[in-house]
Amino acid sequence: MRILLTNDDGIHAEGLAALERIARTLSDDVWIVAPETDQSGLAHSLSLSEPLRLRKISDKHFALRGTPTDCVIMGIRQVMDIKPDLVLSGVNSGSNVADDVTYSGTIAGAIEGTMQGVRSFALSQAYLYEDGARIVPWEVCEAHAPALLEKLMDLDLPEGTFLNLNFPNCRPGEVDGAEVTMQGKLAFNLQVDARSDGRGFPYYWLKFGERAGAFIEGTDIHALKHNKISVTPLKLDLTDYSVTDRVARALGYGAQV
Repeated sequence: MRILLTNDDGIHAEGLAALERIARTLSDDVWIVAPETDQSGLAHSLSLSEPLRLRKISDKHFALRGTPTDCVIMGIRQVMDIKPDLVLSGVNSGSNVADDVTYSGTIAGAIEGTMQGVRSFALSQAYLYEDGARIVPWEVCEAHAPALLEKLMDLDLPEGTFLNLNFPNCRPGEVDGAEVTMQGKLAFNLQVDARSDGRGFPYYWLKFGERAGAFIEGTDIHALKHNKISVTPLKLDLTDYSVTDRVARALGYGAQV
């Protein structure tokens, strides 16, 4: 089996090294095409106005000056001579659950792999802030991801569907299994931090404040809170079929399929 890895935290990220160790429990044919620098929060974006600069680091390891989406496209269309059997994106430093999946470059790597017709998974690891430092228990995903992926690799998924895996912030032995979940809901709490530069001109940082969520049973955020691995099937088709008839009637048309 041939596996392509990417991420959004960058080629030197600790989570990518963890993902490579996970992938090598499944196959010896592992390729990496990852962003040269951190691309967190860029979602499913393409580099259309700048050239893509590809740098070979070592055998089957490449850094790209581009987004996670660019990396998957380049990996499949340019770097690899044969299409991979599996795309793994991550392991992200921090969970990608609820509404945050729309911002995530990690999710975007799995989206692009799916669009390219390759079975794709996104993997993310929840963490804790302690004394102002980010404490990420990478040993959790490394301990549990291999067996989980073994079970899911040959799953019969509909075309355009991929899986979003999130690992809880706890010790490996405290993980209470895996749960199939749906997206939860987090309060939008992006804040604008206004500052001034050395000449008095304004500039701004976007930052997250405290995130409140409805920890409803069955959601991804509920599973993580209860030390469970969240496995959420996501799909490329964003159509809301539940309102197509209402929209059609508002436009004066008959009911739609």
